[in-house]
Parts: sequence; structure tokens; C-alpha cells
Amino acid sequence: MKSMLAVIRRDLLLAMRRKSEVLTALFFFVIVVSLFPLGIGPESALLRKIAPGILWVAALLATMLGLARLFAPDHADGTLEQMALSPSPLGLLIAGKIVAHWITTGLPLVLLAPVLGIQFDLDGGALWILVVALLLGTPLLSLIGAIGAALTLGVRGGGVLLSLLVLPLYVPTLIFGAGAVESHIAGMGAGGHLSLLAALLAVAVFFAPWATTAALRIALE
Repeated sequence: MKSMLAVIRRDLLLAMRRKSEVLTALFFFVIVVSLFPLGIGPESALLRKIAPGILWVAALLATMLGLARLFAPDHADGTLEQMALSPSPLGLLIAGKIVAHWITTGLPLVLLAPVLGIQFDLDGGALWILVVALLLGTPLLSLIGAIGAALTLGVRGGGVLLSLLVLPLYVPTLIFGAGAVESHIAGMGAGGHLSLLAALLAVAVFFAPWATTAALRIALE
């Protein structure tokens, strides 16, 4: 666990030195979400209806912006090889990198979402459900994205291939995340959707680091 925490600390320090990469994803999220109310107009009923889908799609795309750089810099400078040769389990070290990616990419989106949700005339209850859904869904996006980033590591044109691999796997998260907010707005309750998101997250926490590690070992050979 000390090795995992050291990897998290290292990646967070590197992210602070490359603030432009982190801010790019945040500005992308803010701009994409803010354009829709400006383009559609002040129709509250329509804005409330489309808000969950827009916020979730924007969060999904913003998360994808940093996936290509999740392992590529460490692969280029030999850090991944050193991690593979270290006595610490590679799966724990990779889990640390995934956690650091979520802290720098997913967590800021969770914090910004309620502020941006006000533009769509969402009430307090809907904003709370949105935050809970994003807290469950954004780690899932990072875990699934890490598998795609590992599979496309070192491949020419890997960015396009990464999108083709990851986007279909993101669909259940998008459906249940946006559906939770829509169900709350419709008065049907969001418990079912949130439970499914939590179940998907539990499965991903167990399998994704292992699958990512296996893909990275293949890429390093």
C-alpha cells in the first residue's frame, strides 16, 4: 500500500507541474455544458429534460482527454519498466495511477457539475443525485479507460483506436448515470440506477487493475 500511495503522490505532483493538461479537460467540460443553454434558450422544461444527458456526455468526453497520457509518458521514459521489475505488485502500482487520474480528472468534474447544473434549472435534489451518480460513475470511467489506454499503448494512431475501444464500454455508465437524474426528476426515484452504477464500479475495481496490468505486460514485451 505504501508503494501505491507513493505512485498516487508522484502522479499528483506531476499533474501539478503540467496544470495545462488538467485545466484543458475542465475548460472543455465547462464550455461544452455551457453552450447548450445558450443555444437552446431559456425554456426551463426542455433544459431540465436534456440536462442529465448533456452533463454526462460532457464528463465522459472530458475524462477521455487525459486517457492517452495515462501511461504514455511513463512508457516513454522507462518508468513502466521499472514498475514492472519492482518487488511491489504491478497491479497495485497501476491502481495508484488510476486513482491519481480520477483525482485530477474525475473529481474536479464532480465538483463543477452542480454549479453547471444550475444553468439547466435543476433543483437541489436533482443536483444531489447528479453528484452521487458522478461520484460512482467517474471512477468507473477511469477504470475502463485505463484498460483501453493500456491496450493501445505504443500503437500508432492509438488515440483513435482508444476512442473506438472505450466509448462502447462507457455506454452502460452513461445510461445509468443520466437515468438516475432523469428518474429523480420524473419522481420515480434514483435508487435503482445508483445501485447498478455501484455494482458496475465494484466489478470494475476488482477486474480493471488486473486487466490493465495484463495489457501493460504485453505492451512492455
